[in-house]
Amino acid sequence: MAGSRIEHDSLGDVSVPAEARWGAQTQRAVQNFAISGLRIDPALIAALGWIKGAAALANGRLGVLDTEMAGAIAEAAAEVAAGRWDDQFPVDVYQTGSGTSSNMNANEVIAGLAAERLGRAVHPNDHVNASQSSNDVFPSAIQVAAAHSIRTALIPALRHLAGALRVKQDELATVVKAGRTHLMDATPVTLGQEFGGWAQAVEIGVERLESALPRLGELPLGGTAVGTGINAPAGFAAAVIERLAGDLDLPLTEARDHFEAQGGRDAVVETSGALRTVAVSVYKLANDLRLLASGPRTGLAEIRLPDLQPGSSIMPGKVNPVIPEAVCQVVAQVIGNDAAVAFGGAAGNLELNVMLPVMARNMLESVRLLATSTRALADRCVVGVVADVDRCRAYAESSPSVGASLNPYIGYEKAAEVIKESTRTGRPIRDLVLERGWMTSDQLDDALDVLSMTRGGLPPKPGQP
Repeated sequence: MAGSRIEHDSLGDVSVPAEARWGAQTQRAVQNFAISGLRIDPALIAALGWIKGAAALANGRLGVLDTEMAGAIAEAAAEVAAGRWDDQFPVDVYQTGSGTSSNMNANEVIAGLAAERLGRAVHPNDHVNASQSSNDVFPSAIQVAAAHSIRTALIPALRHLAGALRVKQDELATVVKAGRTHLMDATPVTLGQEFGGWAQAVEIGVERLESALPRLGELPLGGTAVGTGINAPAGFAAAVIERLAGDLDLPLTEARDHFEAQGGRDAVVETSGALRTVAVSVYKLANDLRLLASGPRTGLAEIRLPDLQPGSSIMPGKVNPVIPEAVCQVVAQVIGNDAAVAFGGAAGNLELNVMLPVMARNMLESVRLLATSTRALADRCVVGVVADVDRCRAYAESSPSVGASLNPYIGYEKAAEVIKESTRTGRPIRDLVLERGWMTSDQLDDALDVLSMTRGGLPPKPGQP
C-alpha cells in the first residue's frame, strides 16, 4: 500500500501511515475511535512524557533495563514532554476508558524515537512500559498534568487578577456609592470595598486549589494493573515519583492505598469542584462589573469599562462589556465540565475507573480556560475601570436606605415613617426629620454622612460630641 508500512501487534498486522511515529496499537485506536475529532490535551501528552522518562531512569537503576536503553528512552520521552511530537498523538479523546490507547500511543512514539538513538529495537510494551500499566500510568498522568497546569498557569493568573483588583480597591477606597441588596437600594458602600470583596473571593479560590493539590498529587503509579503492583520492582514507584516531584516542583507522593487510587478518582473530582467554585466566584465578579457599567444613560453607569470593540452591527457608537461576557461563558463551560468530571468519577467499577479520558479532557480544559480568561479580565478590563465619582455619590445620597442611620437616634418606626414619605414625595429625609423636630441639624450631619456609613459601627448617641 503506497504511503504506508506494516506494523504488528498481538492481534496481527496493521497498515500504518509511512511517516507516522506511532505503531499498530495506536493505528487500531485511530480506526476504532473516529468519534469527535478531539485529541487529548497537550498537557496530558507532556505528563505522559514526564512519567515515561522518569520510569525509564528508575528501571535503569533497578536493573529492569540496561543503562543505555534507559537513557535513550528518557531522552525520547523528554522530547515528547516538550511538545515536539504532539502531532503524533492522533487518538480521539473518546477512547477506551482506561486511556490504554493513549498510553500505548506514548509507548510506541517513544519506542521509535529511542530505537533511532540506539540503533536497535526498543519494544513499546517490554521496554517503554516496563514496570507500568495503563491503569496506573494514565490516571497518574491526568493528576500530574492537572497539578502542573494549576500550579504554573491557573494560580499565577488568579493571583494576577486579585492583584489588579487590590490596586483598584486602594484607588477607589473613598468613592462612596449606594449599596444594593436584592438589586434594591441599600446602605452605602465604597467601590473600593466592592473591589476588595471580589479580590478576597479570588484569593480564597487560590487557597482552595492549593489545598486540593496534595491530594491530587497522590499518584497511583506502582499499582500496575489492579493495585497490587504486579510486575513492578520494589522501590520503582517511589523513585519515579520522587524524580517527578523534584523536576516539576509539585507535591507528588505515592498513593496511600493503591486500590483507592486506581478504583476511584475522588481527588480529580475534588479538584474539579474547586475549579467550579473558583469559576462561580469569577462569574459574580464579571457579572457585577457588567451591572455597574450598564448604561451609559439608562443603566447604573457607576463605572466605565475600557472600550475594546464596536458592540452592534446596527447601533452606531454602542460598546458592550465583551470581556466580562466572555468570562461568563467560560464559567458556563467550567460548570458543565465539572458535571462531566463528577459523573465520570462515579464510574469507578471495582479496581478501575473507566471514564479517565473524558475526565482528563474536561478538567484540563477548565484549568486552561480559567487561566486565560482571568488574565484577560485583569488586563483588558479591571485595570482600565474608571469610576463616575459624582454619579456614585449622588446615588448614595439619594437612596432612601441612608435613613437606616437614623435608627440609633429616633428608632426604627420613626425612621421608616420618614423614609416612606421621602420615597413617596421626593422630599429629602433631612428636611422631614427637622420638620418633626426629632433631631438637630448637627446630628443629621453626622447621621447622614454617607462616607462614614461605609465604615461600620454606631454613630454618636444624641447629646454626645
